Amino acid sequence: MSDRFQQMRAFVQVVDSGSFVAAAEALDSSKAAVSRQVAELEARLGVRLLHRTTRRLSLTADGERFHARCRTLLAELDAAEAELSAHHGKAMGVLRVSVPVSYGLCRLAPLWPRFAALHPQVQLEVTLSDLFADLAHEGLDLAIRISHQPGPHLIARRLGQARMRLCASPAYLARAGTPASPVELPHHRLLGHLVGAARDEWVFRRQEARAAPLTVRVAPAFRSNNGDTCVAMAVAGEGILYEPDFIVERALQAGTLVPLCADDTHHMLGIDAVYASRRHLAPKVRLLIDFLATELGGEALPPMV
Repeated sequence: MSDRFQQMRAFVQVVDSGSFVAAAEALDSSKAAVSRQVAELEARLGVRLLHRTTRRLSLTADGERFHARCRTLLAELDAAEAELSAHHGKAMGVLRVSVPVSYGLCRLAPLWPRFAALHPQVQLEVTLSDLFADLAHEGLDLAIRISHQPGPHLIARRLGQARMRLCASPAYLARAGTPASPVELPHHRLLGHLVGAARDEWVFRRQEARAAPLTVRVAPAFRSNNGDTCVAMAVAGEGILYEPDFIVERALQAGTLVPLCADDTHHMLGIDAVYASRRHLAPKVRLLIDFLATELGGEALPPMV
């Protein structure tokens, strides 16, 4: 039975990694061993699971069906092992997490070694991406999202908030003038995102009691799917940007960017840990959520009953 599961893990990893070489690295094995396990799996089943060419791998129709079932079975096996180990004070198994690039580098990167030291039998796999990953399709246990709404059909646990900051370089302001209010922004050169809620509208919260949010329609002259790239453009004097505080804080501290429109309380975004279901939540996932909530000042999960 153990050989059967090893073959299934090898097959799933090859598909997920896109090559036998990458799968071997992920499994800490050799390309020959992984290739042999997949070949043995196909021979035992009597079907071809993969189309192999010199340039790429692709799933056969049988391979697509079997890949989905293998993922489910292996996830259940990992969850069962983790749940059993939790009763003995341990967490174990692979823990796959997706985090936004800039937040992952600025805030989360220093935390991973501490979590790993606390739970040495948990194998962290952290993917940095600013795209909203499909947790089930990509085999993820957890994702960190910074947004107005973390997404439907997901369970969200608040870890903190990020304050949006409007800023520009002294050189740009000396050349183009300083906007007195966000309503003047359409008359300036703006730097913005390619995707997301802030693509075409920037929202500001006014300090006046009960004042409605101020929404400004924008048409940035430069767009990127990464906030650090926008910061680099702003520091070079290329325009005004509206980014979360953790992205611009270093430039603000260094004086290469300066804050704008101080009379406006800038919009807050939620920082959430999201996962697919409350049922059968693996102990390793619960432990990571509680750890991040403690470190980031957010909400821990209620105790298990």
